[in-house]
Amino acid sequence: MAKETSYTEARANFASLCDDVAESREVLIIHRRGARDVALVAADELESLLETAHLLRSPVNAKRLITALSRARGRRLKPQSIEKLRREFGLGKV
Repeated sequence: MAKETSYTEARANFASLCDDVAESREVLIIHRRGARDVALVAADELESLLETAHLLRSPVNAKRLITALSRARGRRLKPQSIEKLRREFGLGKV
């Protein structure tokens, strides 16, 4: 759940709130009187959300990703080393 604060409090404690958001990775909703609320979110978290939205934008790609996720969650596979996976897929050392 997102944390919430008022615009006045956000303005008075902006540096501290920015540090908290960057550290906790939680969204902070800032309520503004007479204006729409805004959110403060860590930049790399926003980048990740935008990338996910881009990948899911195509219905075909979204279906493929959801199918792969379901398949991965349903299987009980043993972890494999990077070297074994490289050999299996014919990849040389990087």
